Amino acid sequence: MGFPGTWMTESCGVVYRVVPKCACSTIGQILFHADHGRFHDGDIHDATTGLHKWAMEGSQPLIEQAVGDRSAFAFSCVRNPYARILSSFFDKICGIQRNGRRYRGNLVPMLVRRYGVEVGGEDGRGDFDQIASFRRFLLFARDTIRFRKPMDPDIHWSAMSGHVGTFVANGGRYDHIFFTERFTEGMQPVLRRLPQQHLPDLATIPRFNESEGHGPKRLHPVADYFDDLSRHLMWEIYQRDFELFRYDFDDPSNPLPLGPVDLDAVHARLSG
Repeated sequence: MGFPGTWMTESCGVVYRVVPKCACSTIGQILFHADHGRFHDGDIHDATTGLHKWAMEGSQPLIEQAVGDRSAFAFSCVRNPYARILSSFFDKICGIQRNGRRYRGNLVPMLVRRYGVEVGGEDGRGDFDQIASFRRFLLFARDTIRFRKPMDPDIHWSAMSGHVGTFVANGGRYDHIFFTERFTEGMQPVLRRLPQQHLPDLATIPRFNESEGHGPKRLHPVADYFDDLSRHLMWEIYQRDFELFRYDFDDPSNPLPLGPVDLDAVHARLSG
């Protein structure tokens, strides 16, 4: 199976397991900049040069070697599950994508028809009940993850532990997993292993969110979107994320983890 979703600097010093909706665009741009002294012009997910990616056949032997002999520093980044699923909803479901269309073509019309989700009209800018629509979307996300109906789960709302776990299950070992909520602090061990002559300043670089501004703004605090039923669904589909990455399930208003990631526990639980 190899290492899907894995990127590596061209200098082969750092390996990154991408987790969607966890600052992956910004991280990818930092890795690109470290080798080339500039940011990629466009969405880093579309880049076919400047980074090694598992999706590119020519990169696979290099990534396999770096992971196998542990010559590269391997890391990933995670995010509070409450904030992550909300971000997926506003970005991928309510937002207009950079190609000017809805995400995945007929997905949104199906959600409107079968789950009663509202998305703010054709351009995503109309008024609608964000809380009610999000809770209906969450039911749909649960159906895709638990029952793979009416479709397989999308990478943007499938569990973080699933993304992180493929790297471990196929023989990789992480040196570092950090939190989007403590991004600058968490990136420091990564920066120390990148080429020093081209390191960007984390305090001044843009946050590369390609869909930002293309959909409605979240109008309410995170906790307002999660009633008792919503929290039950969150535990049903993201229990392992809350436990492994130590986020506070009991308080949706707390974005911060309760402690550092226990890498030994991650490897033990995700290796099989």
